[in-house]
Amino acid sequence: MLEKIKKTADFILSKTTRKPRIAIILGTGLGGLANEISNQEVIPYKDIPDFPVSTVMGHKGQLILGRLSGQDVVAMQGRFHFYEGYTMQELTFPIRVMKFLGVELLILSNASGGLNPQFGIGDCMFIRDHINLMGTNPLLGRNYDELGPRFPDMKEVYDHTLIEKAIAIATREGIRYQQGVYAAVTGPTFETPSEYHYLRVLGADAVGMSTVPEAIIARHMNMSLFAISVITDLGVHGKIVEVSHEDVIKAASASEPHMTLIIKEMLENF
Repeated sequence: MLEKIKKTADFILSKTTRKPRIAIILGTGLGGLANEISNQEVIPYKDIPDFPVSTVMGHKGQLILGRLSGQDVVAMQGRFHFYEGYTMQELTFPIRVMKFLGVELLILSNASGGLNPQFGIGDCMFIRDHINLMGTNPLLGRNYDELGPRFPDMKEVYDHTLIEKAIAIATREGIRYQQGVYAAVTGPTFETPSEYHYLRVLGADAVGMSTVPEAIIARHMNMSLFAISVITDLGVHGKIVEVSHEDVIKAASASEPHMTLIIKEMLENF
């Protein structure tokens, strides 16, 4: 594992002179932020040793290095999911690599279904906590002390200082925002009405098929973490309608400029 991580990180560093302190993973329909990155150096995933390849519509599948809000960043335009057939270790491998590139802050974005009746389609939800319902954990198996502790504490996975900064930005810019708990499930099916109800009873405000494995690895490696969900559909009694992946992409893309603005302003003076 360690040798593969170092090999992949060394390959990426050989293609750039940048030393990114910030990594951004762009979720379904949220790849537009990549257009704001200047002086881009683009590396397709298929060219990177041991990197998975995106197989889902709405995920371009390329690594972008450049400048955003005066910071050196690396962005993944497309992520990997458990339902694609990857193991937990494979889909979180890029997070390990990011740490070895010198990344200190990881920003995760996703499209999710809203469970809280106060939420509306297009809202940006800042994740304060999560519930792992994926039935497994990326830290299962041998632990490498060089990467992190055997039993990482999960009391505060998401950086509350960054959440408060995001709230201030959204308030100032008139962006409708929420805060809440994100439940991660495997997918690839969308939830039944009873499953939506079950998740809400558990305390979740939104549900999706990603993010939590990456968050666990970021915490394991002591990276600061900020995560934002764009609410693209509603799992609320009386508001549940048939939804497709195309609908999710369309709704996420419509709200993507708000997410981009929040992230860009957040990175200023980081």
